[in-house]
Amino acid sequence: MPDETRSYREDHRDPKSGADLHEMAITQCVVDAVCEHAAGRRVQSVRLQVGALCGVVPDAMQFCFELAAEGTVADGARLDLDVQPGSARCRCCGDEFVLPDLILLCPCGSADVEVLAGRDLRLLSMEVS
Repeated sequence: MPDETRSYREDHRDPKSGADLHEMAITQCVVDAVCEHAAGRRVQSVRLQVGALCGVVPDAMQFCFELAAEGTVADGARLDLDVQPGSARCRCCGDEFVLPDLILLCPCGSADVEVLAGRDLRLLSMEVS
């Protein structure tokens, strides 16, 4: 019988590596797209733009990339992550400001903000041979 006290995050971690399966699922989709676009050619490097607000931990994604790429044309490829900060506009004071994390508060104290950037995850380029 499973332990009922386990948390969601414990149930969704790879038991061998400890990697969060959320990052693994996202990284697997990236590797699948890269391999499809490589059309059988060897992938040397992949460059991704990761928004600070997209909910992906860059170190976990790096780790998961190595696992997901194993045995594919991307096996051994370098993953370069370009982490972009989030930005928002306050609907109260009109100020635009940087959001380093998911705490959506304007410096004026208002939580009535519109996120302008930082939620994207984009495949920018890949080098093949």
